[in-house]
Amino acid sequence: MSKQVLSNTLQHEKVLLNPFEVSDDQILEKVYITHFHCVEKYDVGALYIVASNVVNHSIEIADLIVKDGQQIEQLREEKGPLISFPRLPALKRIACQMICTARGEQYAHQTTMLILEQLRDYSWDAKTVITLAAFAFEYGKFWQLAPIPRDKLGKSLAELNGLQSIEENKPHLENFNNLVKKVMQVVQCITDWKKLIMAEYNIKDVPSLSDTLHEIPVLAYWTISTLVTCTSHIDIMGDKGYRYELSKFDYKLDFILKNFKDHQDKCKMQIGRIEDYSRRKDVINAIQTDKEIEIVKFLEALIIPIDSQDSRPMVYNGLTGAQVRIEEFRNKYVLLFISGLDNIDYEIQLLKSIDEKLKEDPKELEGYRKEDFKILWIPIVGVWDEEQKKKLDNVTKVGWYVVKEFNFQTGIDLIREVFNYRGNPIIMLISPEGKVENPDAKQIISTWGMDGFPFRTSDHTRLTQQWNWFWTEIISLSPTIKELINRDCYFFIYGGTNSKWIEEFTAAVEKLKKNETLNLEETTIESYPLGRDSPKIVPRFWITVDNLLASRKLMRKGGEEMQDSTTKEIQRLLLLKQDKNGWAILSKGSHVKLLGHGEAMLRTVADFEVWKEKLHQEVSFDVAFKDYYEKCKVKTVPNKCEHREFANYPTDILAQLPCPNKCGNMEVASVKYTCCHGRETSDIV
Repeated sequence: MSKQVLSNTLQHEKVLLNPFEVSDDQILEKVYITHFHCVEKYDVGALYIVASNVVNHSIEIADLIVKDGQQIEQLREEKGPLISFPRLPALKRIACQMICTARGEQYAHQTTMLILEQLRDYSWDAKTVITLAAFAFEYGKFWQLAPIPRDKLGKSLAELNGLQSIEENKPHLENFNNLVKKVMQVVQCITDWKKLIMAEYNIKDVPSLSDTLHEIPVLAYWTISTLVTCTSHIDIMGDKGYRYELSKFDYKLDFILKNFKDHQDKCKMQIGRIEDYSRRKDVINAIQTDKEIEIVKFLEALIIPIDSQDSRPMVYNGLTGAQVRIEEFRNKYVLLFISGLDNIDYEIQLLKSIDEKLKEDPKELEGYRKEDFKILWIPIVGVWDEEQKKKLDNVTKVGWYVVKEFNFQTGIDLIREVFNYRGNPIIMLISPEGKVENPDAKQIISTWGMDGFPFRTSDHTRLTQQWNWFWTEIISLSPTIKELINRDCYFFIYGGTNSKWIEEFTAAVEKLKKNETLNLEETTIESYPLGRDSPKIVPRFWITVDNLLASRKLMRKGGEEMQDSTTKEIQRLLLLKQDKNGWAILSKGSHVKLLGHGEAMLRTVADFEVWKEKLHQEVSFDVAFKDYYEKCKVKTVPNKCEHREFANYPTDILAQLPCPNKCGNMEVASVKYTCCHGRETSDIV
């Protein structure tokens, strides 16, 4: 819109428009046509400091006059440094327009529109602060004369400004001063709003910003209109007949300020949540490297709100129902189970099995104390209505910890973003230092069970790769094994020197394969007796394994964990070979589940009818098989002496022995080790 058109519009409204007789939507429509792009850059902050200092000191003087009935002898000296701001040529002109405005709302509206047009290229906060500065220009000069003058010039100036009789209008002076205070609140609110806008938050993240953007032009209009009205009344405040009613401006400012503050408070709350989210995310990601992040802080960042509007989640012992403090997890490893309440029977049974194993002997595995591992369940649902609460209550009591009725939205958002939770159950391993050791330990627990303890990502790698040597050797001897691995089915590899046991085990497995329960569970069982393709491969296989152990002993200097674990499995397999009945390996695909002694393995397969009910409890075949095998092993496998004999021994397996005839070192042809009762088999070479 051109300046001429706007000017014509203002002239037309000169006697027609009273802003109190139209809606704020109509005010917005008229105000917005005066606003163009904010091309003028101005130091609004510096101007605001100077203008507010002038107005606040003037308010203080007026308050003291109203309160004490006497003028102030000396203004309080300002100790702070003087603030400078860029000179604004329009400031005096706007102040002149304001002081010369006739009394009446329609005239205040006309001047307000003229000011807005002159400041069309400035931001809304700049328009308001510049007008405040123009008001301060006149209001400050008026109250600067309030202290008792010490010369004739001062007395004359005070008389000309009506200050000699100002005390006769104290009630109206108080009302006027209160309105100025209200205007200052509004201007402060506008400057605070500008800081929020300058932070460049996304409207999607702070939706209330959109409401403030819609309301700010109207708020700026009424602030400027009130300042214009106040300025036009400065020169008559000392008149005895001054009775102009300003309360309607007071009510109007109260109304629009309340609405604006409500939206502004919502903005601050939404921004506070964003900043809180960012801080919590830093803790969970352990970005703060200057101080230690431990498990309690990790869990607090994830589940404990600081906003009183959010209900505080409660952590319960699932078995006893007792509420526990978050400090319960200090210095502990936490298996963090996150899921909904539907289709989680498999995960519940999986964790039940692990929970039971954590409480069994031995108390320590892989150098970790099992009592230091805790399971914490955070169930996530859309709304915790009665149906969802009942579902949670109907879950069989579990021996781990549960966060009941978790509805902390920031925590849920963090779980979705940081942990990539999409509704499918996950089981994370968190260290006592608050580090995510495994983003989803469900795979290792499902595949390896307690053998995967302590369930780190490295443990999955270790368990997967520690049998690579076995599959490499056996596939090279029998291609049939590769086909079984590719099918990812359960299968037994077995052998031994007792032909009767081999026949019985083969028959038992064949019977097992035909069992209806396995067909219903869609569990496929296959078998492969070592040497089925050719008897010649049996000695070749064991010679290869024997030599492999000898070579790994040479590699173990400063050895890696992977090498130690693999060596341990080779030793176990070689010891099983010595079982007088036979030996068997249970595997699912390439994942070796169990190395078993002959008699215990045979009894476990033959007694399937005894333990098959566990399969109906969402327990996998290998977990149920292993549980029953361990019971059979106690009854059938006595603690006996073991021995190992090496023909191709490592060169550093023992110290060199000198020849008694002093002809040099003796040549060793073979090495034989025999253990006595009570010695751990893991100590056998």
